[in-house]
Amino acid sequence: MTPTLLIVIGVVAFVAWTLWRARPQVRPEELKSALQAGTAVLVDVREPSEWLATGTAQDAALLPLSDLRGDRRQWNAFLGQHRGKRLFLYCQSGARSSLAAAQLRREGLDARNAGSLAALDRGGWPLTRKRG
Repeated sequence: MTPTLLIVIGVVAFVAWTLWRARPQVRPEELKSALQAGTAVLVDVREPSEWLATGTAQDAALLPLSDLRGDRRQWNAFLGQHRGKRLFLYCQSGARSSLAAAQLRREGLDARNAGSLAALDRGGWPLTRKRG
């Protein structure tokens, strides 16, 4: 194989792996049931500029991934208030929420990737516009 072909195969494999990891880990009906029961919380891990530009899922906590990876000013208070609850995380594509869920699971929390805002919308989840 030529070096160029190996690079192309590597890039395709990386993209496929990234998309596979970004897939939602929860069905819409499971999400709705857990939220209604009060055993879970929905979290938007996008950045504030995205919340303003595209809106958010109704009732979602707005906690940027940058804060989770940074000083956690918002995340620490939130996690303290919702101790023991399952966290359903979403973002624009499902990639950042997958990363955030994996990080929180490594810390012993029950966190799942709920996918993208568009997937929630397609699943019938109500959206709010320009929140922030």
